[in-house]
Amino acid sequence: MTSRQLKTVSSFVEGAPPGELADVIADIKALTVSSPNLISQLGPAFEKYNEEQFATVKLPGSSDHVVISSHNSLGDGRYYDAESSSSFAFDHSTQKASAVQSYLLESSQLDLVKSLSKLLGSHVNEHYPNASYGVYPIEDDSKIALVVVANKYSPNNFWNGRWRSLYIFSPSNSSLSGSIKVDVHYYEDGNVRLLTTTPISSSVSSSSASTILREIAVAEKKYQEEINKGFSILSEGAFKGLRRQLPITRQKIEWDKIAGYRLGQDIGGGSARN
Repeated sequence: MTSRQLKTVSSFVEGAPPGELADVIADIKALTVSSPNLISQLGPAFEKYNEEQFATVKLPGSSDHVVISSHNSLGDGRYYDAESSSSFAFDHSTQKASAVQSYLLESSQLDLVKSLSKLLGSHVNEHYPNASYGVYPIEDDSKIALVVVANKYSPNNFWNGRWRSLYIFSPSNSSLSGSIKVDVHYYEDGNVRLLTTTPISSSVSSSSASTILREIAVAEKKYQEEINKGFSILSEGAFKGLRRQLPITRQKIEWDKIAGYRLGQDIGGGSARN
């Protein structure tokens, strides 16, 4: 396979909707039966996807999911989880963890990291039904990354969704920056995908964990209110203008019998002409 072809196939992996990476891999295998070694060449694409999407994995012997990201990467396919004081190997193509070892996080800001992790955990448990999180010192211990990912999959109903938020706190100037991303895929009798991103940038009045989490809570509440308002405007405006929610009879149209409808009276609500 040429480098151009590999780049094209890699883009399929990197654009996989939430919870559907395995389906994308299966489709790639079906479409490239003549290239049996292709999947092994897609390692960088799988790694990029998992780290950017904040993939989660259960460690052997544990019931909790931990986050995969560039912020808790130890290199060579290993990652760490501060909550369980462990590191592990992660297979990016199968999304499985193995080779768990003890790992003690060393940081000059360890107390703040622990406090943020505790408060972030409470925040996540209160506001998200199915979420994972992590707090990691980054950039040579000069900053702290806070990661949240919440997944909700309903393939039987043809939709999957993911919330991702990343916050970078800089103790040197008490600034908080990052982004919130929502990705929803609906694919019953069609293919609709919602991708939204909003940047976060604010100054924190103090470097206390409670103050930082308060800023995060405010940012997430504001974003949720904005996106709910946006849906309401679409529902009452653009979507309603595209098609009547129900015909004048208030009954769903049986499209296989459309020829029998009187277009003006039954569907449009006007007067039929002879």
